[in-house]
Amino acid sequence: MDQFERIMEAVGFIKKNCSVLPRVGVVLGSGLGEFADQVLDKTVLAYADIPHFQKVSVAGHVGRLVLGRIGKVAVAVLQGRYHYYEGHDIQDVVFPVRVLGQLGVKSLLLTNAAGGIGRELRPGDLMVIRDHINLMGINPLRGANDERLGPRFPDMSHVYDPEFQKLIAGAQKKIGLAAKKGVYLALSGPSYETPAEIRMLATLGADAVGMSTVPEAVCARHMGLRVAGISCVTNLAAGISSQPLSHQEVTETAERVKNDFIRLLSLVIPRLA
Repeated sequence: MDQFERIMEAVGFIKKNCSVLPRVGVVLGSGLGEFADQVLDKTVLAYADIPHFQKVSVAGHVGRLVLGRIGKVAVAVLQGRYHYYEGHDIQDVVFPVRVLGQLGVKSLLLTNAAGGIGRELRPGDLMVIRDHINLMGINPLRGANDERLGPRFPDMSHVYDPEFQKLIAGAQKKIGLAAKKGVYLALSGPSYETPAEIRMLATLGADAVGMSTVPEAVCARHMGLRVAGISCVTNLAAGISSQPLSHQEVTETAERVKNDFIRLLSLVIPRLA
């Protein structure tokens, strides 16, 4: 069974268990999973029950697909993700996004927890991703290309849709949040960066750093999906703050800003359809 056949088997299982045909997909990052509680008329499928989905092993990632509505818009919400650093093949990491694309999703909102590098960023900020830098050492499109999924050489000039960026920034202002944009840089992890590495990343133009999102964004664009991205700045990167870094800080900060995050996504998602 090739990758496309695995994707379609998962799609068939989901369609068999839910009549919703989602137009907007959402990926919820570390500590941000509670937004899934806002989905109306929902059907919940554990990753463990969906063919070819992998187990989630990181705290703050529940591992469920939630289908239903936000407002009048049909959505598919990935409540947590699995990561390359967990030992998964990169094709498995992007598999859920591939499935959403084949389910009919046209717009994808990617969220993550990230370390702040840009001097204007503070823990708790919600940064709109305007572009990314891939330093994970791997590309999910490597290998034989399946034209049923997308072209051999997809354009990445505007990975994060400019119209969506403006939409999110406007929604932030509407609910009283600072509208901040920046470049997200992805590393493989799982160790946090050294202060010397952070100085290098700042020189390269990174505003925030994390261990996810970029492979999903690349595959979404490969499939022709429109993409938006939001980073929850959960800590200042190494060397910017004197405090040691920990995943506990990530989840605690995400918990502190969850109400703002929920308000923002509830306002934005219906407009991404």
